[in-house]
Amino acid sequence: MAIQDVWNRLREFDAYPKTLEDFRVKTFGGAAVTIISSIIMITLFISELNFYLTKEVIPELYVDATRGEKLKINMEIVFPKMPCAYLSIDAMDISGEQQLDVDHNIYKRRIDKTGTPISEPEKEELGKKEDQEKKEEEDSEQEDEKKKMEVLDPNRCESCYGAETPGLKCCNDCEGVQEAYRRKGWAFSDPTSIEQCKREGFSEKMQSQKEEGCELYGYLEVNKVAGNFHFAPGKSFQQHHVHVHDLQAIAGAKFNMTHHVKTLSFGMEYPGMENPLDNMKTIDVKGSSMFQYFVKIVPTTYTKLDKSITRTNQYSVTKHEKQVTTSFSTGEHGLPGVFVLYELSPLMVKFTEKHRSFMHFLTGVCAIIGGVFTVAGLIDSLIYHSAKAIQKKIDLGKAL
Repeated sequence: MAIQDVWNRLREFDAYPKTLEDFRVKTFGGAAVTIISSIIMITLFISELNFYLTKEVIPELYVDATRGEKLKINMEIVFPKMPCAYLSIDAMDISGEQQLDVDHNIYKRRIDKTGTPISEPEKEELGKKEDQEKKEEEDSEQEDEKKKMEVLDPNRCESCYGAETPGLKCCNDCEGVQEAYRRKGWAFSDPTSIEQCKREGFSEKMQSQKEEGCELYGYLEVNKVAGNFHFAPGKSFQQHHVHVHDLQAIAGAKFNMTHHVKTLSFGMEYPGMENPLDNMKTIDVKGSSMFQYFVKIVPTTYTKLDKSITRTNQYSVTKHEKQVTTSFSTGEHGLPGVFVLYELSPLMVKFTEKHRSFMHFLTGVCAIIGGVFTVAGLIDSLIYHSAKAIQKKIDLGKAL
């Protein structure tokens, strides 16, 4: 008897009293509400499950205490109206380090007006007699040039035209003379008076590329301090502690700095990374324009679930554009080109991947099922009692 009394007392705590089957009424409205609520429950459950299965990325903010690191600048930029022979890339920072006319880890690819890469000069198609004669003449010139190069003494030491330095005493080609002039801080103004440049057809090469464009890709490694890098026409050199670009060798050329930044990033990529300058196209409408991009770099670390850490950077950018002239007599003086001036934030952002809480997922599922079930019950009750009241009025009207 004692056990029976205990069971009877426990029944009093039942929060879900059952009604007899005979007193239950199934309606069409109730069936419709049940189907709709079930669909809603399943949809919300799938949504909650997908959310639980995704990784949670937690951002945190720290003071950047890293020192002595290098900053890697990845780039791929197209200049459709500037020949590769005209463009130079320079980088400098506030520590005083300079990288002039960078060619290490930076590659230039010549492109035609349509943007198609020019890997080698296209061969003329045979057809017309005059075309054939022209081709034969060009082949003959190339053969003569080849023979001329073969007769040159490989151990020769040609003149640098007064620009010799202890580290560069011989200039056996036109590029060597330009480098010697650059080290001396001299302008390379008249290539026609330099034997090496005449032999290599420097002026003809510059003239032949004037209708071409250039694609640059690769990366720079700079000190992790504020600085800038730029793409501008003319060979660069240092003169009286001033950064100068020599434009005399390409005097008279039109500088159209239209550019398409395919990608520009500082460091490695991480999941969800966005670079503001990626796929940005800028047209130099007036010509000879200076484009300045003021970049704020925020050091960033991204820690994955497997505890691997990616050290990289995010950045924001502000753009400024103005038309300049290389002449002191008219207009605003300056150098046409694309200048990226960057500075680093003293704060660091840390992203950490984590699994989402299973208890949070379980709580969400219970809330979905309970909430939808309760609301559906209220709607079903409202529909049932409303229909019953309307039917009662209809029956009363018929009786009268």
